[in-house]
Parts: sequence; C-alpha cells; structure tokens
Amino acid sequence: MPGFEMSTVINRRVEDVFAVLADLVNDPKWRREWVDARATTEGSLGVGSRCVLIGKAMGQRTEAEYEITDYDLNRRVAWKTVRGPLPLTFFRAVSVTDGATRVTIGYDAEARGAMKLAGPLLAAMGKRALAGDFPRLKELLEAQP
Repeated sequence: MPGFEMSTVINRRVEDVFAVLADLVNDPKWRREWVDARATTEGSLGVGSRCVLIGKAMGQRTEAEYEITDYDLNRRVAWKTVRGPLPLTFFRAVSVTDGATRVTIGYDAEARGAMKLAGPLLAAMGKRALAGDFPRLKELLEAQP
C-alpha cells in the first residue's frame, strides 16, 4: 500500500496535543473507525508500550494491537501492528507553528496477497478517513480549557 502523510494545525500547546495523540486509548474520541481502546501494558508511555484498538468495518468487529517503536516526548511517536488485519506502521508528529501546533500523521502498510491489489484503494480510504477525523481532533482539543 502506498504510504501517505497529512497535516493540520490545532490551536493548542504542543504538550496538550501530544498528550492526546501519543496515547491510542484516546483514538475512539476522534477516530470514527475505533469504538473502544485499552492499554495492554502498564506504566508510562514509551517504546514497547502497547494498545488494542477495537473497531467496526463493513459490519464486522475488528481488533488490532499496536506497539510504540519510537517515542520522543512532545515531538513524535510511532507504532507498528503486532496483531491485526493489516501490517501497518504509522507516526504522529507535532511542532510549533505560529503559536499553534502542526500535527503530521503518516501511514505505511505492507499489504500482502489480495490486500496488495487493493493497496491504492486502501490508501485513498485511509486519507479520506483521516481528513474526516482531523476536524473532530481539532474540536476535541480546541474545546478543552
């Protein structure tokens, strides 16, 4: 599947934005594809921390577990799939821009078999979903005191 990156600007401090984006347990609050999430490791977030995300796709329950592979506090966090339907790596990065926070999210997947043929379609669907979720993320973060 071809990888992609997308960005948006949120009118909040980098620290506030990173705190929400770095913890996948928050994803059901702003990502439509996920209905629940739970940490599967204890302690503070860092390399090796894991989280399970539960979603619904085409009427079917889906579950994927992700592990943090890179963690730079208030800058960048990256994950890989350790269990789930699609071998995926993704990152979320934040930086200061004009008194606000620029969020950049990128995905890359290693589609195999029949999924490989659907790669471009899956990438387009992923971009469309993320574009639709960015306003929810902005609303969530900008509404907080």
